[in-house]
Amino acid sequence: MTNEALRITLMVFLSISSLVLIASILLQSGNSAGLSGSIGGGAEQLFGKKKGRGYEAILSKITTVGAVVFILCSLVLVAVAG
Repeated sequence: MTNEALRITLMVFLSISSLVLIASILLQSGNSAGLSGSIGGGAEQLFGKKKGRGYEAILSKITTVGAVVFILCSLVLVAVAG
């Protein structure tokens, strides 16, 4: 694979990962608890709501994978282009 083809492939992966990252962040529900949630909601986070299952967990994993792919593609693209 030539340098130009590798660069184009990395740019395509970078574009796709950025779109996945934007979509997964926008689809996540916001934490609207505010200051009261940070004071009294600590126990509820630990013992109450399970975040290991369901829609939120899938979006969280997609966001993590998208961010890792985005960072790796960015670093490799800089190394190849430079």
